[in-house]
Amino acid sequence: MAPTLVWLRDDLRLSDNPALSAALDADTKDLIICFVFDEASDGIRPLGGATRWWLHHSLTALSGAVEKLGGQLVLRSGPAEDVIRGLVAETGAERVVWNRRYALPERTIDASVKSWCSDTGVEATSYQANLLFEPWQVTTGAGGPYKVFTPFWRACRDQPEPRAPLPAPERLTGPTLPSEDLSSWKLLPTAPDWSGGLQDQWTPGEAGAWERLDGFLDGSVTGYAGNRDLPGVEGTSRLSPHLRFGEISPFQIWHASKSATNGSVAKDIQVFGSEVGWREFCWQLLYHNPDLATENYRRDFDGFAWQTPTPGELGAWQHGRTGYPLVDAGMRQLWDTGWMHNRVRMAAASFLIKNLMVDWRVGEQWFWDTLVDADSASNPANWQWVAGSGADASPYFRIFNPVTQSKKFDKEGNYLKRFVPELRGAGNVHEPWKDAEAPDGYPSPVVDLAETRERALSAYQDLRDTSA
Repeated sequence: MAPTLVWLRDDLRLSDNPALSAALDADTKDLIICFVFDEASDGIRPLGGATRWWLHHSLTALSGAVEKLGGQLVLRSGPAEDVIRGLVAETGAERVVWNRRYALPERTIDASVKSWCSDTGVEATSYQANLLFEPWQVTTGAGGPYKVFTPFWRACRDQPEPRAPLPAPERLTGPTLPSEDLSSWKLLPTAPDWSGGLQDQWTPGEAGAWERLDGFLDGSVTGYAGNRDLPGVEGTSRLSPHLRFGEISPFQIWHASKSATNGSVAKDIQVFGSEVGWREFCWQLLYHNPDLATENYRRDFDGFAWQTPTPGELGAWQHGRTGYPLVDAGMRQLWDTGWMHNRVRMAAASFLIKNLMVDWRVGEQWFWDTLVDADSASNPANWQWVAGSGADASPYFRIFNPVTQSKKFDKEGNYLKRFVPELRGAGNVHEPWKDAEAPDGYPSPVVDLAETRERALSAYQDLRDTSA
């Protein structure tokens, strides 16, 4: 029997992998499991530094898991369509299977591969694997996509129960093929190597994902509804990068969470589920708005009076030197660990957009490069939400005050002092400029919050007047 080619992408797992399961269910004796590193095809957005680091280690873990079952993870690079065609010719594969992707450039590649397969007599099948609900599945009464999250998620929960997760294979067999050396892709930083904090914080791979989920459901889920807003508390799941690379599926999370539900954590599980739902909403937005990372979802924002930041202002924000402790702690956490607490993400993004009046796309690109969980949907959708230009966006007049936010959500300043060590001896950790003696080495605020708030509100009002 001719081999089946299993083409992996953002689904770097063996369990609950519909494409892999379908290949095995077909009683295929020989499987060719491949991953194609493609940054050459039209429209493909090159990975940022943090996601490149994660991908290297995720592929290393997956390759080891495949080998333990007797198989091989074949690594190839280049335009995916060309590589897949070449592998089919090289191996005589008569079937190609993959799990669906939803961004337009990736969908275009997949459609072209499927068309080529049809023309050449090769069977090609795609599967739902990485979203609970297909972007075209949940629609409004008028048949269009939802623009507001709450009714979207309500409609999702009215759908039939998401399918049960699929088991991992017990054995894999297939031919041994030439495979590129992962190190040749140069995904890891060299000089300087800034990844030490990432290595300390994360365990990429399917096993690491399950360790993270199990730990969350056994502990942090209790009180999640309130603790998720407290950056100084380990109150979130931190599953986002594992979901980003498909090391765990939303189906697995859905059913594991359901099994963990009892009276004491029912509300916490419900709130956690809505966070999974927000991810689904973001992917629906991207599916119907392919330029989400480059164009305002609300086109009236095209006339907004963004300001060009000085190098000093932008650099202060990027490297946590704004003089506002919550913003600085978040940006330093991001640089050190590749991740930032969601409450702080909103405050840091609001500061850049509304206090510095910098175009949201500048911040989106910085997060794209530095977040281990940066994906094509959530990253731009969340930035547009803060800017007010997105779907179901934060109102234009909502400007996160980083001082108010830190006093409310990090009252004792534990989070601030963890990532901004200059503040550990400060008398006023939330407003250190008010101390009689400023903390040694910590900068004064780069802008005045009240003045820049009024400037932003005036600019937003001008936009509304112009658009009226």
